[in-house]
Amino acid sequence: MGSLSQPESAFSSLKPIPYDEAFRLMKAIAEDTNPQKVSLGAGVYQDESGKFWTLPSVKKAIPLLPDHHEYLPQGGFAPFVEASRRLLFGEDLSARLDSRLTSIQTVSGTGACHVGTVFLIKSVKPQNVWISDPSWINHALIWECADPGVTRKFYPYYDAATRSFDFAGTVAALEGGAQKGDVIVLQACAHNPTGLDPPKEQWAAIADICEKKGLIPFFDTAYQGFASGDVDEDAWAVRHFAERGSLEVCVAQSFSKNFSLYGERVGAFHVLSRDPATKPAVQSQLVRIIRSEVSTSPAFGARIVATVLDDPMLRGEWHDDLKTMSSRIKSMREALLRELKRRGTPGSWDHIVSQIGMFSYTGLNKEQVKELAEEHHIYLMASGRASIPGLTPENVTRVAEAIDSVVRKSEAA
Repeated sequence: MGSLSQPESAFSSLKPIPYDEAFRLMKAIAEDTNPQKVSLGAGVYQDESGKFWTLPSVKKAIPLLPDHHEYLPQGGFAPFVEASRRLLFGEDLSARLDSRLTSIQTVSGTGACHVGTVFLIKSVKPQNVWISDPSWINHALIWECADPGVTRKFYPYYDAATRSFDFAGTVAALEGGAQKGDVIVLQACAHNPTGLDPPKEQWAAIADICEKKGLIPFFDTAYQGFASGDVDEDAWAVRHFAERGSLEVCVAQSFSKNFSLYGERVGAFHVLSRDPATKPAVQSQLVRIIRSEVSTSPAFGARIVATVLDDPMLRGEWHDDLKTMSSRIKSMREALLRELKRRGTPGSWDHIVSQIGMFSYTGLNKEQVKELAEEHHIYLMASGRASIPGLTPENVTRVAEAIDSVVRKSEAA
């Protein structure tokens, strides 16, 4: 009996999609066998010896957890959900907003961004979503994958000439192009990748525009307490928008950075509506999305966060942990600037210390970044974004020497 020809695969029309830069960068770092290699790419906190740091408050919380691993309710671990909203909005404001505020546990900040995106697409049906240029890659990717029909528009965020936040460009873009019902993605603090945040008066002006234009602010807060060391200071923008009473606000909240629980995927999503009557419908819609995507969220990390935040002693120790991380990052920024100035490296480098949080938009170009990797085994993103926790007292001098070398070579070319 003759063999039948094999039918064409249903997937034959698919084309390979290039892996994103972060994936390629981590692969290159892993394959580099040089013992002096330095990773300034991954957004992960490391201690002064370059090792991953489990927070002391987290270590103390883990033995207090129950010895069982049942499913959580689809809305999440209730003590965690409540603790997360109190942390984000503050005790007083959280209580005042309770009738209009809906919260749910998610699979970390990425999951919160995705749940929020799907929710807004189904409920508000926005024509456009406004995202900062530049921004974290997932902000655009999530919207693209969830609904390519929503136009992704970008507002200028980074002024390369001054290496500062482009407030004028942001205002002009939103004033000139945003429409009622559009969503605007905002990073609450420690902007990724630039490390540049609007001052409070500029945040207030952006809120004014959202009110005037009828926009829906969608905050992503991944660094509360990790950026400045002060959880209230880092939540200022979210609370300001929420307190106005005229805005409907969404917030994606992550606990990866500020608890060093990267692999546990702990997050929450919050929706603030104008009308308390909408809360049951919002809650049911969010639960339905969670059910369809992951059924229930992970329990282990959520229990850790709730245990720390609900215990006054552990919470106090966690605040100390935040200060340890934020102050070490600040000290590494200062050390790198000091080393560059000591060498007289061409250009201005003061922006390294005026930026905040995990990342620095160094101003290095693609060619310089490539040379740092190939000649000096120092890795950062092609945009020049460096993850400052990758710097240590032992390697900061070598990193500065390498930067000085590639910058001078560019100047001479």
